[in-house]
Amino acid sequence: MKQEAVAKVFIKAETPFTKSSIALPDLGEEEILVKTSYATICASDLHTFYGRRHSCSHSILGHEIIGIIEEISEEGVLDYYGTPLKAGDKITWSVYAHDPNSTTSKKGYPQKSEGLYKYGHEQISEKYQLNGGFSSHCHLRKGTTIFKLPAALTDTEAAPINCTHATIAGAMRLAGNLTGKNVLINGVGMLGLSASAMAKELGASNVWVQDINIEKANHAKSFGADEAFSFGEEELKDFAKEHGNIDVVIETSGVPEAIENCIQLLGIGGTIVLVGSVYSQRDLAINAEYLVRNLLTIRGLHNYIPEDLANAISFLEKSHKKYPFKELVGIEYPLDELEEAFETGNKGSYYRVGIKP
Repeated sequence: MKQEAVAKVFIKAETPFTKSSIALPDLGEEEILVKTSYATICASDLHTFYGRRHSCSHSILGHEIIGIIEEISEEGVLDYYGTPLKAGDKITWSVYAHDPNSTTSKKGYPQKSEGLYKYGHEQISEKYQLNGGFSSHCHLRKGTTIFKLPAALTDTEAAPINCTHATIAGAMRLAGNLTGKNVLINGVGMLGLSASAMAKELGASNVWVQDINIEKANHAKSFGADEAFSFGEEELKDFAKEHGNIDVVIETSGVPEAIENCIQLLGIGGTIVLVGSVYSQRDLAINAEYLVRNLLTIRGLHNYIPEDLANAISFLEKSHKKYPFKELVGIEYPLDELEEAFETGNKGSYYRVGIKP
């Protein structure tokens, strides 16, 4: 009898997950079967479960995943650096599988390629059922970018790499050279804390943060922030005038009022990178003349490119002892208690809730 995996299947919003036994797959070309080691609940998982965003059903949620290779297709699979992978390797992978020869991939946007397949977001099909983190196994398709994890990283540090930290690495890429610049992080949830530390490590002269919750803003000082401000206060604008204009804003909240506020804070030639605007919202009120005369740049990032994940892993490997990333997973639950884990996560008491299959 063929071995089976155990999964908690999402049926519809605010409905208990269904525990299911799923046969382990026969692997196709360049595919891998991973035994899940650890997963964390991302904000987008919470939005899906509580009906704040639409997602496919039936599906297995969870895309912040790490695991051990249990089986590899016969012809073998190479990691991002061209090294053959083998059973027993501990890995992380891109949140999507893509076709590198697709039209959009060739333009430099693999995260938007035709036929993109996103882990933790796809409907279960007959061929691909184990497609998310909240299960004992995950089935990786051809076109997934895979990385061996550094041995020094703990599971709680490593699990969010392929979402939170890779996304911020992409934002830093779009922001350009940060050496000697003043950087503002707007919104200091998990993304904002990662951005604070990464900006500091990339040579920013000053890293400032603002949030509607001043306690959260102050917590960012443990992750490289030099000063913390309450959102909307004139104090930040005055402070920036005294210490040099804001050159770069990394905006993680996605709130239109916050974005408009941040644009007004930018100095001449400034850049704002939007990473939090991933849900339906009103149009922004932006004056084009103001943008033109101040030489401002607005850039958006959704998902990331494989290079960003590589940079995120390198960043965390070098800096995980300097910043308390392992503390951001405040509590963990076994897979069987996934509903309780989601309830805890939705209260917002922890940056991340861990799931241990």
